[in-house]
Amino acid sequence: MGLVLVAEQAVTPQGVRSAAVHTDDGRIVAVTDPDEAPADAEVVDGVLIPGLVDTHVHCNEPGRTEWEGFATATRAAAAGGITTLVDMPLNAIPPTTTVAALDVKRASAQGQCHTDVGFWGGAVPGNLRDLKALHDAGVFGFKAFLTDSGVAEFPALRGDELPDVMAAIAGFDGLLLVHAEHPDRVAGCIGDGARFATWLASRPAEAEDEAVAAVIDASRATGCRAHVVHLSSGAAVSLLRRAQAEGVRVSAETCPHYLALCAEDIPDGATLFKCAPPIRERANTDALWDGLVDGTIGLVVSDHSPAPPELKAGDFATAWGGIASVQLALAVTWTAARQRGLGLADVVGWMAAGPARLAGLASKGAIRAGVDADLVAFDPDAEWTVDPAALHHRHPVSPYAGRRLRGRVRRTWLRGEAVDGAPRGRMLEAAR
Repeated sequence: MGLVLVAEQAVTPQGVRSAAVHTDDGRIVAVTDPDEAPADAEVVDGVLIPGLVDTHVHCNEPGRTEWEGFATATRAAAAGGITTLVDMPLNAIPPTTTVAALDVKRASAQGQCHTDVGFWGGAVPGNLRDLKALHDAGVFGFKAFLTDSGVAEFPALRGDELPDVMAAIAGFDGLLLVHAEHPDRVAGCIGDGARFATWLASRPAEAEDEAVAAVIDASRATGCRAHVVHLSSGAAVSLLRRAQAEGVRVSAETCPHYLALCAEDIPDGATLFKCAPPIRERANTDALWDGLVDGTIGLVVSDHSPAPPELKAGDFATAWGGIASVQLALAVTWTAARQRGLGLADVVGWMAAGPARLAGLASKGAIRAGVDADLVAFDPDAEWTVDPAALHHRHPVSPYAGRRLRGRVRRTWLRGEAVDGAPRGRMLEAAR
């Protein structure tokens, strides 16, 4: 028998309960009452939750390792309670749009990871014939953009290409993730680029709403499973809700920055807050929370998209659009959730079970017998102030600098062993 953890409170699929979690050979073999634990069991400092699963992380290696890299991204993830991440196909060079590129990425990650790591493939113009081969090679699905991705080597699908890509992916029951902003509605920053309002006006909610509607239509027509990434438009929630009620195979995620930050509070010139789609107004945030609570939005993921400080400088027209937050995602989301009267079990559902379900990771995201012993001791009441210099991201850049958060990870275990030394993460492949 391996590690046994005893917790006064543990978040399990059956609810929050006192529990002893018994592990062997890296897996949970039983969840019992605490009085069934051996005398040498380890008592958890805090609430025991399953290791989180983050299915939207840009590690940027190889090719742009100076932006982040697998070693730093996964170390930061583990410090934030994430034990499994799925890496996005772009911002690395080469992008993961062929099996050869997937092999390069896996080789780059090997031996560096403090968490388990899987990979998304990319769907871009001209790689339709590569999709099935990538699927067979173990990617968890495919990412596509409907508007400019920000990097030249990962072009967006044109509107007339989306149905063909979705039909091809439906042929092997794959999954397409879509950055849903309509290109005709996205404009350049017109006016004072130092003002956040200028950036917000350049990416209106209507751009998301029209693109989400197009994704829904294509999913309905082809039967393809489709997933809208980093949803920021509250108006699009109702579109998704209706489609799901009709049986259309479409899902959605949102991110901590859309749940915890509001456009009204972002100072002009504060380009650390720049992301695409942008952070929107407070009323919009309320609609996203409503979508989470009723299940229309199924998961919360970081969209960790880091860059060196010099690329985040300048104005909103020129700065890199991405927020580095993989280490802070749990605390940010929990802080905002508890302010709305929601419980830790809700957050675990959105950040562990939901992403695991999206990626088909049956051995992740829950405290129950038969799954990997990926576990986190989390103190939900701890208060602390974000110091970017104390983060494990490659660059100490964060829009949350100086922000007071609630909830702190005390310890993380990957397959029953504490994450506190040499990297032991495995490369994951989708089950076929």
